[in-house]
Amino acid sequence: MGDLREPPVRSVERRDGAAVIVLGGELDLYNADDIRSALARAIADAPRCVVVDMADVEFIDSTALGVLIEARSQLGENCLRLAALQVPTKRTLEVTGLDRQLPVYASVDAAL
Repeated sequence: MGDLREPPVRSVERRDGAAVIVLGGELDLYNADDIRSALARAIADAPRCVVVDMADVEFIDSTALGVLIEARSQLGENCLRLAALQVPTKRTLEVTGLDRQLPVYASVDAAL
């Protein structure tokens, strides 16, 4: 039986000179490479910042968090911004201390 989960990267678009990557579902070891590839493509276009819309993310594991940290290190301190986190995802960032490393915004518009 194949993987019934939807791909984690729902869309990638440019807005106001920034790249907006919409992620959804469960972000984990099994799809971390898809997320890494989308971030790498966005970074290659030299945006002023990358906003990761996480409104539809239900779960994130340490592997996917590591992918976000990798992207942050490539972009610089305030250039990777997380937006619209659900409570469980936000709690994961707080427990790991990554909420102090990755700027979190209430919405994509606020992040832009």
